[in-house]
Amino acid sequence: MSVTVQDVEHVAALARLSFTPDEKERLVRQLNRILDFMEKLKELDTTKVEPLSHVIELSSVFREDTVEPSYPPEEILKNAPDRTEKFFKVPKVIR
Repeated sequence: MSVTVQDVEHVAALARLSFTPDEKERLVRQLNRILDFMEKLKELDTTKVEPLSHVIELSSVFREDTVEPSYPPEEILKNAPDRTEKFFKVPKVIR
């Protein structure tokens, strides 16, 4: 399968892009080179290669999700400029 100028024009119309005739020709050449490379990859023997979801092994960089005690409300609210019982008191922002 190869890419034609009509294919480039069709995709450009879908993406609402406009190209000069020279740009269309250049895109045709570039896309065909990419497809040729993909065909070349099909020649590789991958029978002994395990399927992967990622190229490199990933591990979670986040900490474990463990339940820990929270600060008491008095500690959190001690520096609040205004408060009501266990909550911050803020100006009304919705009419």
